[in-house]
Amino acid sequence: MVGARPQFIKAAPLSRTIRSAHQEILLHTGQHYDYLLSRVFFEELGLPQPDYNLGVGSGSHGRQTARMLVGIERVILEEKPDLVLVYGDTNSTLAGALAAAKLQIPVAHVEAGLRSFDSTMPEEINRVLTDRLSSLLFCPTPTAVRNLKAEGIEQGVHLVGDVMVDALREGLRLTSRRPSALKRLGLRPRSYLLATIHRAGNTDDLRNLASLMEALNSLEEPVVFPVHPRTRRALRALAWKPRPGLYLLRPLPYLDHLILEKNARLILTDSGGMQKEAYVLGTPCLTLRRETEWVETVEAGWNILVGTDPEAIRAAVRDFRPSGPRPPLFGRGRACARIVKILGRFTPPSRLLSPLSPLIPGPKSS
Repeated sequence: MVGARPQFIKAAPLSRTIRSAHQEILLHTGQHYDYLLSRVFFEELGLPQPDYNLGVGSGSHGRQTARMLVGIERVILEEKPDLVLVYGDTNSTLAGALAAAKLQIPVAHVEAGLRSFDSTMPEEINRVLTDRLSSLLFCPTPTAVRNLKAEGIEQGVHLVGDVMVDALREGLRLTSRRPSALKRLGLRPRSYLLATIHRAGNTDDLRNLASLMEALNSLEEPVVFPVHPRTRRALRALAWKPRPGLYLLRPLPYLDHLILEKNARLILTDSGGMQKEAYVLGTPCLTLRRETEWVETVEAGWNILVGTDPEAIRAAVRDFRPSGPRPPLFGRGRACARIVKILGRFTPPSRLLSPLSPLIPGPKSS
């Protein structure tokens, strides 16, 4: 099950690997539906067209998740899968896991064990609950394994590496066969900064968003800023105009975005996926949050948490110059093969329960 931009990226290499050994049915919840946040990824990355698209669209967390649950339950009952596989930490992730668990279908969670330890983040709630519902927990790092162990979750836990590395390596090969985004935008390598902002904590809190916009406007270097639809809507509420040299773009296709990440002097982001990509690509990263689920990138010295304070951001842009090794924290691009091998050993349930079957057996009659 997929529904959002990061999940399409992760699913592209894993879906192909799964289909080499198993039958896969791909369900798209429609959480992201804008062409540049959805369909373009299927076209660029060769992700199979979804067998089902629920088209839930945007909305409040409760409304969006409820609509997903109704549609996902219908598909599970129709298809009778042996297992439901979910990615990451979005509402699509939680809805898929919850619908499957209530029908006693085993759940596999890709990117299990991540924790920011900030329960105000919707993503953190989704992560914790999905891990509790999962039978197979595919962890990208030893830290994720330790997080689960601390919560008493040890059964079904597998350290496999990060499928994002598989996707990134494949994406870099594909970028060599397309016109450079740098040339189209008139940029030279290491001559600009790349910024993205989309987390609810930064877009729904206009004080945080105003602080971030003040920081971006005060930087002296060119800043390329692909604007998420949620962020664009929030910016309309601010009396704010970008300075010359701050380039607001529509969301970019993945391969163009990858080229910009690889060649930026510095990345400023609140995205978890971009923190990892920056690390693997060797691009220094400033995280526009006070916490991160990818603590390994901070401990390695290639990522620092700057929050939303303009002065802290300006100082980090000016002074942050990481050095030293970048060990392969997230694996070497073999996560998909490891996951599929484990799936092959997994014993599926013998049958699908009907929606009226009791989840907890009643007492036996005498």
